[in-house]
Amino acid sequence: MNNNNADEQFALLGLSLPPAPGPLGVYKPCLIEGKFLYLSGHGPVQDDKTLIIGRIGKDLDIEQGKLAARQVGLTMLSTIRTHVGELHKIKRVIKILGMVNCVPEFERHPYVINGCSELFAAIWGEENGVGVRSAVGFGSLPDNIPVEIEAIFELQ
Repeated sequence: MNNNNADEQFALLGLSLPPAPGPLGVYKPCLIEGKFLYLSGHGPVQDDKTLIIGRIGKDLDIEQGKLAARQVGLTMLSTIRTHVGELHKIKRVIKILGMVNCVPEFERHPYVINGCSELFAAIWGEENGVGVRSAVGFGSLPDNIPVEIEAIFELQ
């Protein structure tokens, strides 16, 4: 897949981007260093600016967790569009760190984070949309969000 089609691919998915969140602490939502774009941890911001809330395995099931991870991916795309411009300016996904707010017995963190990874693969293709990744569980996340994801991208 040609990266020039990234914006077209997004349009074909029929998804909407939530508003890009501002920092809730002392940090930058994104930083460009050389040819790399670093995104701070993002949560699942919805179109009305509210956050998806809840712990997976208690308040949300695994499928709701996966949808929350996809929403985090959409939130990250919104930050990219706001600070970098069009999605085709991204050459490839380098790394994703996915953090899952879940009960101690929950063990399917990678499945949840696939919600974001599958979105990126659909936009930039299997070769450029899939990078290295970690998916880990946490006892809590800020504001009780179910998923937080940070990422590194290579720019064109």
